[in-house]
Amino acid sequence: MKPFIAAYCLCLLAATFFPLFQFGVVPVTWHIILHLQLPLVITASLVGASLASGAAALQIVLKNPLADPGIIGITSGASLSAATLILLVPSGALAYFHYWLPLACFAGAMLSTLLIARIAHKLQLLDAAVILAGIGISTVAGAIVAWLYLFSDAQAMRNLTFWLMGSLHQADWWVLAVAAPLMLTSVIVLIKQGRPLNQWYLGEMAAKSVGVNVQRFSALILVCVAVAVGAAVSVAGSVAFIGLMVPHLLRLKLGHDNRLIVPASALTGACLLLLVVCLNSLLTTTLLPVSLVTASLGGPIFLYLLVKQTRPRLRVS
Repeated sequence: MKPFIAAYCLCLLAATFFPLFQFGVVPVTWHIILHLQLPLVITASLVGASLASGAAALQIVLKNPLADPGIIGITSGASLSAATLILLVPSGALAYFHYWLPLACFAGAMLSTLLIARIAHKLQLLDAAVILAGIGISTVAGAIVAWLYLFSDAQAMRNLTFWLMGSLHQADWWVLAVAAPLMLTSVIVLIKQGRPLNQWYLGEMAAKSVGVNVQRFSALILVCVAVAVGAAVSVAGSVAFIGLMVPHLLRLKLGHDNRLIVPASALTGACLLLLVVCLNSLLTTTLLPVSLVTASLGGPIFLYLLVKQTRPRLRVS
């Protein structure tokens, strides 16, 4: 874990104090660092950690390497809530709803998670039903958003498109005061589930035989992922590919011990979004959407490692 911690600390320092290299040591620089850069860095760290660690745990519990908060529908409710608020509220009045948008996104994510859980419970097939229910809810939410597009003006459509591609510049200290404890607590709980997640590899019956309460553990993971991802989406919009890419890359290189993979995923996800912060700081004329950067950089790396890497050995103790 030491290399991951060192890499995160390096990215954290670089992203936080980048204004010093732009403006020098003047009083306004410290104001920028405290009120603009520091909330941005905290947002990037917590959002990246939430998405990556949540996906790492979710892939084990659902026994599906494609399980991801975006793919199974957790973010679809948040996207629908954001679309409703952004597209239906006039652009001039949207500033007055600055704090309503994160609340609406979080509520939408929780509602979609509740619907997914209810449908999966009725089907009594947790692994497949969660993914199928998530795909169904995502499809319905996407269709509603598409209909809303038809009745919106150009500026509202542009605002929603930028939100759907992710932005780390929406959060401030007031928003983080609510969202940060939710994300941090959920990530810590997920990290502590490394040993039960390892026992889950052998199947639910084997996990039950060593004392794991299968239903309670599944519910705990789903709730933690929903809270972490819901809070992350509420402050940063829809960030693609982090949850799907990071755990896979780490398992290809480090094996399958979740006592290492889950915390390493959290640190790696945080580092990736901090690098996005640094890249946007270098660009003075425009802000790159987060999903554009993560998909453009992560996709080729992911495909390269899949082609070159031999099948990893299962290392679980």
